[in-house]
Amino acid sequence: MLRSDRGGEYLSIEFLDYLKECGIVSQLSPPRTPQLNGVAERCNRTLLDMVRSMMSRASLPIHFWGYALETVAHILNLVPTKKVAKTPHEIPSEDVVFVARRGFFRERELIFKEDSGSTIDLEEIQELPDNATLGETSNQQEEEVPVGPTDISLPLRRSSRVSMPPEFYGFHITTDGDTFVSDRTLINLDEPANYREAVAGPESAKWKEAMDSEIKSMYDNQVWNLVDNVSGRKTVGCKWIFKKKTDMDGKVHTFKARLVAKGFTQTPGIDYDETFSPVAKIKSIRIMLAIAAFHDYEIWQMDVKTAFLNGKLTEDVYMNQPEGFVDAKYPDKVCKLEKSIYGLKQASRSWNLCFHEKVKEFGFSRSEDESCVYVKASGSIVTFLVLYVDDILLMGNDVPTLQDVKSWLGKCFAMKDLGEAAYILGIRILRDRKKRLIGLS
Repeated sequence: MLRSDRGGEYLSIEFLDYLKECGIVSQLSPPRTPQLNGVAERCNRTLLDMVRSMMSRASLPIHFWGYALETVAHILNLVPTKKVAKTPHEIPSEDVVFVARRGFFRERELIFKEDSGSTIDLEEIQELPDNATLGETSNQQEEEVPVGPTDISLPLRRSSRVSMPPEFYGFHITTDGDTFVSDRTLINLDEPANYREAVAGPESAKWKEAMDSEIKSMYDNQVWNLVDNVSGRKTVGCKWIFKKKTDMDGKVHTFKARLVAKGFTQTPGIDYDETFSPVAKIKSIRIMLAIAAFHDYEIWQMDVKTAFLNGKLTEDVYMNQPEGFVDAKYPDKVCKLEKSIYGLKQASRSWNLCFHEKVKEFGFSRSEDESCVYVKASGSIVTFLVLYVDDILLMGNDVPTLQDVKSWLGKCFAMKDLGEAAYILGIRILRDRKKRLIGLS
C-alpha cells in the first residue's frame, strides 16, 4: 500500500494505472491532515533537521539548500535499517553499486568553523504602554538613545501588561430587548474533568449510571481479563472522560461516560504497530446524500454503541483497573486487553477492520475510490452504506432490504437505530422528497 496526501502527482491516471499493474493499493489521507501519514512526516522531519544542521555550519548561499537535501538523502540511503538486512544503497533496482574512487571531504574544515553567519538577529519588540500614543513613544525612543557602547548583558525587558483571557464567544444576539444565543454548541455544559468531580457533583447519580453502563459494555464484549501483574511489565493507564451529548437544538439528552486508555504511553513495535484507519470524507457524504435525494432513496441513520470495543487486538496490551471499579478481591491485578478500547493507538484501525469483515459477509463490497462507502446491488435493488467511525448512513430503494441490513448489523454489534437521518457530524439534514431536494445546514 502507498499512502499519500492527495498531491497532484499521486492522483494522475498514469500513476494510478502503474500502481495497479504493480499490485499496489493507493490510500489517500483526508485533505490538510499530514499527521495521518506519520511515516512520511517523520521522514521529512529527519531530512530537514539534517539539512538545517548542514546549512548552519556551511558558509554557502541559501540556494544550495536543494543540494544539501540530496546529500542528506544519499547519506540516509547508506545507513542500515531494521526492516532489511542491507542498506537501500546496496539494493538498487539495477542491482549495481557504484562507488567513486576520488573525492575530497571537508568535514574537518567545517567542524572547526564557528558559524556560517547566516543567522538573522531579531530586534526586541517594545510594547506600547496602555496610555501612550505612537508619537509620544517615538519621541521617547529618540531621547533615550545612548551614546557609546552599550552593555548587551542586560536582561530583556518584560512587558508589565496584565494578560486578560478572551471573553467566551456565545454569539449573543439582541433584538427588541430579548437576548438569545444563536450557536448553542459553544455553551459551557459544566462537564466534570475527572472521576472525583463526577461522583461529588450535583449530577453524580446520572454520571454513576453512565459509568455503570460503560463497564457493563466492557464485560458484555469481554474486553479484558484480570491477570497477575508481572514485575517489569509495562501497563497502560486509563481515565474517565465525561460528555453531555446534545441534540440539534443544543438540549442535553444523554450523559456519556467513556473509559479511555492513555495511549500516549504506548510504545511502537511493542504494544501497537499500524494505526491508520480511513473515514468517509465529508464531501463523499454530501455526494451520497445528493444521489439519494435525486433517486428518492431512503436515508436512514444508525449509531454503533461502544464501537471500538468490537475490534480484536493482535498485540499484548495491559491496562490498570479503572478508577472506581477496582475488583475488591484482586486489587493488585491488571487488565489484559483482548479487545480494543478507546484511547489505544490501534483502536480505530481494529474497529474498522472488524466492521469491514462483517459487512463483507453480508454481501457488501467496498468502493474503490472511498474506503468507507459500501454498496450491495441485486437486480434493480441497490443499497449503500457509509461509515464515519461509528456513525452509519444507510441508503437504498428497497425498505425490506434495508430492514435486513439493520437486523444483520444488530446481530453483529450493539446498535442504536436513529430512524431517518436528520443530524449527522454536526450537519442538519433538511429534505423535501416531493421535489427531490435536500439541504444541509
